[in-house]
Amino acid sequence: MSEPLVRVVRGSLTAEELAALTAVLAARAAVAAATAAAPVVEPVATWSRVERRPAYFSPVSWQQAA
Repeated sequence: MSEPLVRVVRGSLTAEELAALTAVLAARAAVAAATAAAPVVEPVATWSRVERRPAYFSPVSWQQAA
């Protein structure tokens, strides 16, 4: 189980502190809901890494043009 987001250690909240806490928690909940509803788009690499390509291509190779 995860750790609680907010924990009151001691004392009590004033009306202003409670309003501020409520606003922060509501904003976090709105961001979490918007993030969960957004589709996940996987990035597509349009380049190749130099270290993964062979070191030599024949001068007449079709791969040389790539």
